[in-house]
Amino acid sequence: MTLVEAGDRGQTLPIYIWLTGILLFAAFVFFVFAQAASARNGAQSAADAAALAAAQDSRDELMTGLAGAVGTDDHWLDWLDGETFGDKFHGAGASTAADRLATENDATVQGGAQPTVVNGLPGYRVAIETRYTVGASIVPGTESRHATAHATAVIEPRCTFAADVDPKKLVHLDCAGRSVDIDPEHFKSDDLPDASVLFSVHLAE
Repeated sequence: MTLVEAGDRGQTLPIYIWLTGILLFAAFVFFVFAQAASARNGAQSAADAAALAAAQDSRDELMTGLAGAVGTDDHWLDWLDGETFGDKFHGAGASTAADRLATENDATVQGGAQPTVVNGLPGYRVAIETRYTVGASIVPGTESRHATAHATAVIEPRCTFAADVDPKKLVHLDCAGRSVDIDPEHFKSDDLPDASVLFSVHLAE
């Protein structure tokens, strides 16, 4: 081996060390971003589930109110009208339902399920914080930082009926292409279809 070859190798070694250090640092940074992204995704999933649970709980409350109104209240069709039914439920169990789903997803609801209206539709906005942290990393503070997220879910009526319908007689509902008949004179609560036929619950964009 000549002196020139030995000198070349001596100069190359620091470059290899330097490049290896850069690659390791890049790998650590990528890992930190992956940790944060995973925590954010988990938080958003928990928020979505909690908001949907709150809205579904109020949808159940709507169904109870509707069943009690048919045949006894001449304004029972208001329970199917998106412009008015938001005033007919109190959402007493919405926060409890949101808390339960958040807990199942290892998160905590912040401030309960908050009633809101989106494009004329009633719903709930839920903010959550994960019980787990982003995790230890080369970035200071991540080991104690919790992920947060929020989501809003709304209740949307699926049924339409004729403007001149008589609420005291047989009513024909068109529920997203499915025909539903309700006869107030011979009504029983189990005559109502599943809640999902009358109302959809979905996340607001």
